[in-house]
Amino acid sequence: MRLPSGRRLDLLDPTPFDWADEDLALGLARTYRWGGHSAWPLPLSVAQHSLLVLALRRARSLTGLSDATARRELLHDADEGLLGFDPISPLKPFLGAGYAALAARLQAAIAQRYMLDKWQAQDRRAHKQADRIAAASEAVHVVGWSAEEVRRVLRITEQAVDVDPLAGWFGTASWQPWDAAVAAERFLHVLHALSPKA
Repeated sequence: MRLPSGRRLDLLDPTPFDWADEDLALGLARTYRWGGHSAWPLPLSVAQHSLLVLALRRARSLTGLSDATARRELLHDADEGLLGFDPISPLKPFLGAGYAALAARLQAAIAQRYMLDKWQAQDRRAHKQADRIAAASEAVHVVGWSAEEVRRVLRITEQAVDVDPLAGWFGTASWQPWDAAVAAERFLHVLHALSPKA
């Protein structure tokens, strides 16, 4: 794929040098959660979701997050921004081994590019919980599912939170999806703030 920066990404053989940070941020901002469906005028981007998961992890950490841990949280779905595709969970088992291998290659290139440590068991559990809380909250406040439907239909056991942590962080309306340009700018700003300084 030719990216907005002019760089070229070979999805079948990616390297850590194939994209600019701006390409990744824009890709995540233009890739949508929930199949692109939303009760708001705009769909919810993976960029905004990634920031939400980071905010939830920070709020639940007793000791705070290192920049490296926060960076790994922020980039947990980064492969979706390079693919331009966030498959809804029920679809994933039907995509097969080929898709899983492609995503794994992208994740490896991302991990190398951004110096992401491998998940330790405790961090992985904390991340998964924050990701599921984010999903429950998005389902209720962005898509329009009821809390009971989130449990019964979507089978997400975590409770949705009422307070949108991104509203306080960025001074925005609670749970309202952002325009792609805004989502990309905010994601990129946080990514750069968390990146090792040269």
